[in-house]
Amino acid sequence: MLILALIALLAAEPPFVHGLRSALFDGYQRLFPRERHSAPAVIVAIDEHALERHGQWPWPRTRVAQLITGIAAADPAAIGVDILFPERDRFSPAEVAQEVEDLSADVARRLRKLPSNDATLAAAIRGRNVVLGVAGLEALDPRFAQPPVAAPVRIVNAPDLALRRFAGHLPSLPVIDSAAAGHGLLSVDPESSVIRRALVAGVISDVTVPALSIEMLRVATGKVVSLIGRGRDQIELRLGDVAVPAHADGRFWIWYGPHDEARFVSAAKVLDGDITAEELKGKLVLVGVTGLGLLDFQTTALGERVPGVEIHAQILEQIFDGAYLRRPAALHTLEMALLATAALVLAFSVATLGVGGSIALYAVVVAALGALGVAGFAQEGMLLDVAWPAIGATAVFGIVLAEALSESDEQRRRLREQAARVAGELESARRIQMGLLPVPASLFAHEARFALDAHLEPARTVGGDFYDCFMIDAHRLFFIVADVSGKGLPASLFMALSKTLLKSAARRVDDVGGLMVRANSEVSSENPESLFITAFAGILDTRSGLLEFCNAGHEPPFARRPGGSLTRLEHAGGPPLCVIENYAYPVGRREISAGEWICVVTDGVTEAMNAAGELYGVARLHTVLQAQPHDISPSHLLSAVRADVARFVGAAEPSDDLTLLCVRWNGHAAAAPVEEESADADLHAPVARLGDFVGGRH
Repeated sequence: MLILALIALLAAEPPFVHGLRSALFDGYQRLFPRERHSAPAVIVAIDEHALERHGQWPWPRTRVAQLITGIAAADPAAIGVDILFPERDRFSPAEVAQEVEDLSADVARRLRKLPSNDATLAAAIRGRNVVLGVAGLEALDPRFAQPPVAAPVRIVNAPDLALRRFAGHLPSLPVIDSAAAGHGLLSVDPESSVIRRALVAGVISDVTVPALSIEMLRVATGKVVSLIGRGRDQIELRLGDVAVPAHADGRFWIWYGPHDEARFVSAAKVLDGDITAEELKGKLVLVGVTGLGLLDFQTTALGERVPGVEIHAQILEQIFDGAYLRRPAALHTLEMALLATAALVLAFSVATLGVGGSIALYAVVVAALGALGVAGFAQEGMLLDVAWPAIGATAVFGIVLAEALSESDEQRRRLREQAARVAGELESARRIQMGLLPVPASLFAHEARFALDAHLEPARTVGGDFYDCFMIDAHRLFFIVADVSGKGLPASLFMALSKTLLKSAARRVDDVGGLMVRANSEVSSENPESLFITAFAGILDTRSGLLEFCNAGHEPPFARRPGGSLTRLEHAGGPPLCVIENYAYPVGRREISAGEWICVVTDGVTEAMNAAGELYGVARLHTVLQAQPHDISPSHLLSAVRADVARFVGAAEPSDDLTLLCVRWNGHAAAAPVEEESADADLHAPVARLGDFVGGRH
């Protein structure tokens, strides 16, 4: 609907549409002003120098007659006078005799017998191809009630001809007017303060009168002026070989060249005889006043203020150079089609290309419209209005884009709310996941036989690493560190399931190898996403220090005896869990020395990455662990490793979950004494205590 409304607005052409279009056409002319190839017209200007030399204006008609005579002596093709003489010259002898009261009767009588200045001017005009101007009036002037005298104009095949009509006219005095070889319309009939179009002809009291410039050409060539219809609103003014394109209202577009003083010759030079015949010979000479304060300056499409007589000269130059501006009716249809096409393309681009792409396309479309308008003017003189297609497309694009941005803002608001809910849920999931992990400091707070600490940092809110540690019985400690493939929520869910199944298997199986086999079977059956788990599990006998362990595709742990160097618990091990069904995982054994610690990590430590894309690596971890005191506590050891990893990673985003577990066996001396009582003693102890109680009562 908006596009249809814009097209209807463009078709109606209200004043603001016309005003913007005119400004655009002026812009075309300022980019490409007409080049002056020929100089058919010369302006004899009654300028400041002429006024200073021969007196203020108006001059006596005798001086104007001298000027016409001087110009005619140079044999110009025609002389066009852009001056009206509608009243008697007050400098005529009879007029002076009537005005001056102190004259003697004899002097007054002699003055009245002398020819009038108007007659002198008429004599200078007669027979010299002089064209006088006629001004069209909106109302009839009673002094000139008769229709003007004009050469006949042929009308051919122009049923839609609608020339500008004037109710009256203002010519020169009959005595002067009748002496002219032709009469041309002076009125440019401005449509605004800027003169963009001129009349090739107008109608005064049903008489078709050509423009001054056209009539000068007719007088110079002796050809007949014809107005020929060319379809729709187009006509053509034909004068011999000259064809001027115009509209049915008789107006045609003026293509201006810059103001040029070379067009002007001062009337003082003609009156003083300082001009050569070559300067005016064969030329179309225009006579007009240009002195400041004596005329109306007109504004051209180039933004220049020029004398009105210069516009007639520019029209003649334009005709001689064949440089015309055209605006056929088809251009109006094309403009509406451009508006609709550009608006539709931009409207659909918002949905298909998104905001960024559609804005880029908008810039391309507007630039293409501008280039089309400029190219049409520069190459063909076509006045294509691309301003309103661009404005209409901008309006449609702006509305559609605003709606899209509004919808986008609403979607972002909903996404923010959803993200907040998800973040809350993930935070709850993180708390739940971390709550599934034991806290060694609390779980083994009173344990003297060993020391154990563990730490887990998810790469995201939740992760796939996990660890566990608990006493299988009174003397055996079970611990495990595992890494589920992947990160985030899927890995965390599989981690919770795997941890539960592994813990359940550990309580039902007596050895760590059987534990892995059972866990592999049970976890694989609950694995629709085909995830896998690397794990290192161990059972430490706190009485003897014997460690039984099994490695399912995990990073081998590090171990260090008191006073010894750092080693790794290398073992054949086996593949990660959920990779090979019913795989028999081998068991490794190691006699732990008193004070020896074992550190198990996930690849989140060794594959931690800094901003440069470098990996932390096993070698760096080895260096950090080797540098620690041999009697360091597990918690301090883990803190040292975490601090070094944090320094290495810096501000880079964590690449994987980070999990560490360290256990140290304190040795036999630290083991809590356990009384070895026979089964019989255990059975009879309550009875003995009961006997003591009964004996006590008696």
